[in-house]
Amino acid sequence: TTPFLPQKPKSELVRTSLRLLTSSAYRLQSECKKTLPVETCPTTDIQLVTQQVIQCAYDIAKAAKQLVTITTKENNN
Repeated sequence: TTPFLPQKPKSELVRTSLRLLTSSAYRLQSECKKTLPVETCPTTDIQLVTQQVIQCAYDIAKAAKQLVTITTKENNN
C-alpha cells in the first residue's frame, strides 16, 4: 500500500502533527488499558481515566485535522 504521507516529511508542521497523532494514540491505548478488568485496581479513578481518554481522542482529532489542512493546502499549490 502507498502511505498517505511520506516516511520523512519535509514540512515541520507535518512532523509536529504526526508526533502529536502518534503520542496521543499511544496515550489513548495506555489509558484504555487501565479500564480492562485485568489492569483495573481498586485505586483506579475511572472518572480521571475517562477524562484522559477524552483528551487523547481530542488530540488525535486535532492532529488529524492539522494533517488534512496541511496536505490540502500543499495539494492545491
